[in-house]
Amino acid sequence: MTHAYPFLSAEQKKELSDIAQRIVAAGKGILAADEVHSMAKRFQSINAENMEENRRLYRQLLFTADDRVNPCIGGVIFFHETLYQKTDDGKPFPQLVKEKGAVVGIKVDKGVVPLAGTNGETTTQGLDGLYERCAQYKKDGADFAKWRCVLKITSTTPSELAIMENANVLARYASICQMHGIVPIVEPEILPDGDHDLQRCQYVTEKVLAAVYKALSNHHVYLEGTLLKPNMVTAGHSCPRKYSPQEIAMATVTALRRTVPPAVPGVTFLSGGQSEEEATINLNAINQCPLHRPWALTFSYGRALQASALKAWGGKKENGKACQEEYIKRALAGLAATQSEHLLSGPGTSGSLLTLRSFD
Repeated sequence: MTHAYPFLSAEQKKELSDIAQRIVAAGKGILAADEVHSMAKRFQSINAENMEENRRLYRQLLFTADDRVNPCIGGVIFFHETLYQKTDDGKPFPQLVKEKGAVVGIKVDKGVVPLAGTNGETTTQGLDGLYERCAQYKKDGADFAKWRCVLKITSTTPSELAIMENANVLARYASICQMHGIVPIVEPEILPDGDHDLQRCQYVTEKVLAAVYKALSNHHVYLEGTLLKPNMVTAGHSCPRKYSPQEIAMATVTALRRTVPPAVPGVTFLSGGQSEEEATINLNAINQCPLHRPWALTFSYGRALQASALKAWGGKKENGKACQEEYIKRALAGLAATQSEHLLSGPGTSGSLLTLRSFD
């Protein structure tokens, strides 16, 4: 017979639950500003040097966007470097984000490493020292954290070993976070690479999420004080068949309903290689799905909030306002996508704002 030894007091549980609810309140989503390796690639695309000062200047533009963005962003995920950076006038970034009503988060994993005995699969490192790092991050203003595990779909993957190993790593990370009053975002990302169809992705997503929530239960993680950051259920990028947003939404919500307990306050989807417009339209379709959805369904986007903004900035100081305007457009579109009304794509490119159709 298993025995529960509760490690959280009623006060600790309330703090965690309140933080999680604030992040996903009223359609708010998350700005993922924790990119590390991908920043070099993104800066290269705009011919900007990938150095700390340029990264600081770019983050500053996002964090100082005007108050139109406030109702859209409930949380911001920082990287270690960014957590300790300041604005030009000396205000710490975490303080700036909190003043705008958002919760400060921190990426705490140390990246993926090969998992021996598998066909190129991985696990995520960073548990060593995590207890101490969480204690320090909490003191320094972080109230939630993110840990990303990665699985891939091929004819032989994901293996049972990879699924179980990554589920247990996520559960151990989540329990350590909660011991320090930090809400863990649990991110088991299934990559969109490959030619698999929608049904295959749904099947794998269900298997992975079921294993994750079993592991979270085994580790006594308090679900009301967590958030899930999954992939949307989509076909592989190389799949010859193209699925409608409604098909993607039905597969995604069905997978969640079969695996994610209603105790979880919110599901904050990653964009997973989708364009800004695709990620917004699919999120909107998910929020229109006729199936019952007991969780807040919102976004935790990096590229899908920033691609147009980064391009508009181009590494040039004089383009700061244009950068902010593009970011605000995408944030407003993300907020609109969490509503149960239809979105229409605006004229122009995929970077255009999606406009909300009114139903009177």
